[in-house]
Amino acid sequence: MVFTGLTALAMIASCFLVFVYAPKDKTMGISQKIFYLHVPIAWISLLAFIVIFVCSILYLAKDNILYDDITRASAKIGLVFNTLMLATGSIWGKSAWGVWWTWDPRLTSSLILWFIYVCYIVVRNSSFEGQRSSKFAAIIGIIGFADIPVIALATTLWPTLHPSEMIFQGGVTGPMLVTLIICIVAFTLFYLLLMILTVTIQQMEGITTEMDISSNSEELEENQK
Repeated sequence: MVFTGLTALAMIASCFLVFVYAPKDKTMGISQKIFYLHVPIAWISLLAFIVIFVCSILYLAKDNILYDDITRASAKIGLVFNTLMLATGSIWGKSAWGVWWTWDPRLTSSLILWFIYVCYIVVRNSSFEGQRSSKFAAIIGIIGFADIPVIALATTLWPTLHPSEMIFQGGVTGPMLVTLIICIVAFTLFYLLLMILTVTIQQMEGITTEMDISSNSEELEENQK
C-alpha cells in the first residue's frame, strides 16, 4: 500500500510539472509536452527487456522458477510500453517532422524490438511443454537483447531525425530537465508496481493450477479404484 501510494504521488507530481511547471517549447508549443510522456515510456520499454535479459540468464543458470516468472511479467509489461512508445513517437513525429512514420534508425530498431517482444510472448504461450517453452523464451530474451544497444546508439551511429543525445548534451535544462527526471522516476516506480502485481498474480495462478492438477489426479485414482 505504501509503494502504491508513493507511485500515485509521483504520477500526480509528474502531471503537475508537465502541465503547470514546465514551460512550453518556443518552436513546437504545447505539442512538445508529449516529450515528457514519450521518453519515460521508451525508458521503461528498454528497462523491461534489460530485466528479461538478466533474469533469462539467471533462469538458465539456476533453474529458479522465480526468474522465469519475472521475465514473463516483464515481457507483458514491456510489450505494452513498447507499443505506447511507437504510438507516442509517431504523434510527436507528426508534430516535429510532419510525418507519422519514417524509417529512421531509432524508429526502425524500436519496431524490431516490438517484434522481439511479440515472438517472446508467442513462444511463452506455445504448445511446448512448460519448462521447454520457458527455456526457448529465455534464449530469445538473451539474443534479442542485442537490439537494445542499437536503439540506444542509433542517433550516434547513423544519420537520424532524432535529436542527437540532447538530454545529455545540455539540450534540456532547468524546469524541463527537472520535469523529465521526475517523470522518469514516476514511470519507473509504476513499472516496479506492475511487476510486483503481475508476478504475484502469476504465482497465485501457478498454485491454483497445481492444486487443480492434484485434485484431478486424486479423482482419477478414486475412479480407477
